[in-house]
Order: sequence, then C-alpha cells, then structure tokens
Amino acid sequence: MTAPPARIEAARPRGAAAHLTRAQKAAIIVRFLMNEGADVSLADLPDELQARLTTQMGSMRYVDRGTLAEVVAEFANELEGMGLTFPRGLPGALSALDGRISPQTAARLRKEAGVRQYGDPWALIKATDAATLKPILEEESAEVAAVILSKLDVARAADLLGLLPGPAARRITYAISQTGSVSPQAVDRIGLALAAQLQDVPQSAFADDAVERVGAILNYSAAAIRDEVLEGLEETDQDFAALVRRAIFTFVHLPDRVKPVDVPRILREVDQAVLVTALAGAQDDALAPVAEFLLSNISKRLAEALREEIAERGRVRPREAEAAQTEIVNAVRRLEAAGEISLVRPAEEEADAG
Repeated sequence: MTAPPARIEAARPRGAAAHLTRAQKAAIIVRFLMNEGADVSLADLPDELQARLTTQMGSMRYVDRGTLAEVVAEFANELEGMGLTFPRGLPGALSALDGRISPQTAARLRKEAGVRQYGDPWALIKATDAATLKPILEEESAEVAAVILSKLDVARAADLLGLLPGPAARRITYAISQTGSVSPQAVDRIGLALAAQLQDVPQSAFADDAVERVGAILNYSAAAIRDEVLEGLEETDQDFAALVRRAIFTFVHLPDRVKPVDVPRILREVDQAVLVTALAGAQDDALAPVAEFLLSNISKRLAEALREEIAERGRVRPREAEAAQTEIVNAVRRLEAAGEISLVRPAEEEADAG
C-alpha cells in the first residue's frame, strides 16, 4: 500500500542541511535567488571563488524543499546576526575610504601592495564625455580605438565617431571588424591604461589656484603693500597681474560689486562704531564715492545720523580706517558665502562670458 504524501515528507531526515558543505549551501542560495528573479552580481568575487561556485552549481542536480528551507533559514540567521561587514582586502578598503584619506596615502598604499587602481576601468571610461575621449582616440592606434568604441554604448560610440576626421573614422571602423580575436585580458589592460590616462592629473597641494590665493592675500593686505605688490607683478607678468587685479575685492570695489538693495543688510552686520570709522576714513577723493554709495542706499534718517557721527569723529588714522573698511568687506564676503546676497560680476568677466 502506498504511504500518503504527508508520511513521505515526515520520513525525510531532519537536519539534512547540516551534511552540506559551505560551497553547496552557497550554490543553493545563489540558485534560489536567481530563481526568484534577483539580480545576483558575482563579478566582484575573486576569480577563484567564482570558479568554485560555478563548478559546484554544475555538479548539483536536485535539492528537496525541506533542505532548501533549512539552508535559506540558516543563511537568514547569519545575515541577522551580522553586525558589520568589511571590504575584502586592501583594494576594497581603499575603495571604501576613497575621498576620506589623502590621495598621496592611497597612491602609496596601492603602489606598495601592487593594487590596481580601478576595479572596472570601463565604468570610468563610459562616464567620460566625448570631447575628452576624442583626442585620446586620435592619438591611439586604430586597433586600440576600435576596442574603446566597441566597449561604449552604441549611441555614445556613434557620437564620438562623428567627432573624428573622416579618414580616422574609416580606419577605426574597419579595425572594429578585426576585434573578434581580442582577449578579455587585452581589453582589461587597454581599459586600465586609458583610465590611468584620464586620471593622470597632477595633484595640487592647494585647493585654489594661484590667482585666487594671491588675490585673497592682497585683499587683507594694507593698501600700500597691495599697490606695491601689484606694480611688481605687472613688471614681471602683466597677464598674471591683470588676473590678480580682477580677483581682488576691497572697500573701493563695493559700488561695482554690491547691489544697492543689499547695502542695508550688509551694514547691519557691522558694529556702529566700526562703520563710522570706516566712513570717516573714506572722505578723500578715491574713497568718497564708496562712502556716498553706502550712505545713499540706506534710510535717510540713518544716513543723517551717520553723517553727524562722521563729522564728530573727525580725522581717522589711515591704518585704523583701513581696518574698519576691511570689516565691511568681510561682512560682504560672509553674507555671500551664506547665500544671503549675491555680488555683481566684474565688467571684465561679463565681457568674457559674452
């Protein structure tokens, strides 16, 4: 007499999953996830593990539902009990800490350990704009250029091909027909070399360029020193001196760079005594227009009160006046950095942008 299905299930040995190796369990989990429609990416595993997993899956035939349930439950328990995972090996650690350790330290560690800089260099290449890739294709051989185009999306490859001169485009197009015998290792080496070329930008010790650094220093320098330095720069390098002059933003530039509507907001950032000192020291021919610009863009009552205090203040020592005027400029910079005001672009920049 045939036993009922329930008795057959009950007769299955309990704990069958305990007799499976970890490789067999891994193969079961991967197969289960694939059957459920999950996108299982194994490319990041070491080649040896990929090969072992593939071989193991090829040697297995059938797993009953009970064993599958035990393996999945065991896998779920391991995941729940896992507190932290760390990247495997130095390459993974360097990728995880990218941007958090200095480029110099990362480069030294890669060199000492012989670690390749890019996991998949083609991801970087595919994200590079056509204008950057165009000169590289023109310098490379037709065979290498053909490999590069073959690895790009069809639309990107077509756009890039259209940027090349006709003869070069024809040579590369023909070379694509010869890429059938190119090995994966050769494609990988080409990708690594190209990615290194794209990233071969000298590291700078400074976040800002030389013009911005010199301009920032001169902004806080005394006027006499600033004028002397600029004269010396003009004798040495007129082009650089012109760029520095455009980067400088001092008290005298307020009427050209500050919007009249922002003047009240700026002056509220400055102590009353400092403001009076700055304006009292701006009564000569060079700075009088700046003082008038500030006073004419605030309420009449406040402007009259300030004029009275300026008259009472009398003569101000140049160094004291300059320090007070710098406080006003600093207030402008703070408000701009906070996004509360925006400065007017210099006329030279507007002309260049046009």
